[in-house]
Amino acid sequence: MATNDPLVYDDAHIRRILERVKTIAMVGASANDMRPSYFAMLYLRNKGYRIFPVNPRHAGKEILGETVYPDLASLPEVPDMVQIFRRSEEAPPIVEEAIRVGAKVVWMQLGVRHDEAAEKARAAGLDVVMDRCPKIEYGRLFGEIGWLGVNRRVISAKRGRAVQLKQKKGGLTRRATKGDPE
Repeated sequence: MATNDPLVYDDAHIRRILERVKTIAMVGASANDMRPSYFAMLYLRNKGYRIFPVNPRHAGKEILGETVYPDLASLPEVPDMVQIFRRSEEAPPIVEEAIRVGAKVVWMQLGVRHDEAAEKARAAGLDVVMDRCPKIEYGRLFGEIGWLGVNRRVISAKRGRAVQLKQKKGGLTRRATKGDPE
């Protein structure tokens, strides 16, 4: 599945991929706003990428206003890049599907590495990146890294306090914490 050899990617190669790609199929996209895939989708969408969330459990619903698809074959167009937010052992069938639909790039998220699947993608002519996050790489290579990696355009002099958010139809609500006024 994966070797212990370190993965080394040339910055120019990563930059070319991020400049060339316009559409991204995010396999394993989550509707939970506390999950990394949600933050990555929000960030990349704000950078101008068209994101197709792919998650069979949420098919037909929406994440960040985008329709969720059950698989890559159901997408309305061929994505330039397939981003894999699934465990490493789940990568091979996703890579095979990416090859079948005609994607040009397979990008495996941080912690996701499958050398055999990557080799199969390369043999089919796809660019492959493993164990990297396009959100982080974009911020690093294009000078946009900010606090928490997402600029939510809120400026405050108040000291922040971590709060747990919960989903509510029509938006987010904050759960009450000790010390909150009733």
